[in-house]
Amino acid sequence: MNLPNKLTLLRVLLIPFFLFFMYMNIPFHYAIALVIFAAASITDALDGKIARSRNLVTNFGKFLDPLADKVLVIAALAVFVEFPVVKMSAVPLIIITAREFMVSGLRLLAANSGIVVAAGIWGKLKTAFTMGAIVAILFWLSLCSDFGISFPEGFRNAVDNVFVPVLIWISTVLTVISGAVYLKGYWHLIDSDK
Repeated sequence: MNLPNKLTLLRVLLIPFFLFFMYMNIPFHYAIALVIFAAASITDALDGKIARSRNLVTNFGKFLDPLADKVLVIAALAVFVEFPVVKMSAVPLIIITAREFMVSGLRLLAANSGIVVAAGIWGKLKTAFTMGAIVAILFWLSLCSDFGISFPEGFRNAVDNVFVPVLIWISTVLTVISGAVYLKGYWHLIDSDK
């Protein structure tokens, strides 16, 4: 197994540890979850870059890399929906999950037609922003809960009720845009008139 595939596999293996520390009520559990999620996000940036620069692109990597990204992000967002401290409704999660199913279906249809669907700029931007937003939210949770830093009530309310939801909705909008770009580009594969 080459290095990029090992990094992708590591990202998958980190997901249960991320979930474990999000749910375990032990000292600094949010900080540990933050480090794990950040490390997993870094492997996402590294594996593709190494694979392309060293000509190590494999079918295993093409399959597992996007799957690992999707599961990592959806796992974090699902946890946020469940935690009342993060002001996130299930609606963004449903939209993001639906987009991921749609793009996976398009990739499958494209593969059956001998077409490789490469990640576009909107998909990369969506992934980078969403992972960054999740890191920022985890950092905020860690500051408030793990380290017990007391912020002025107005500031804390602004972060909890405005900044965090705005980050999540920007991620959702980028997800919709990237999904629409994929759909437009590969509509000919699902055109009902054909």
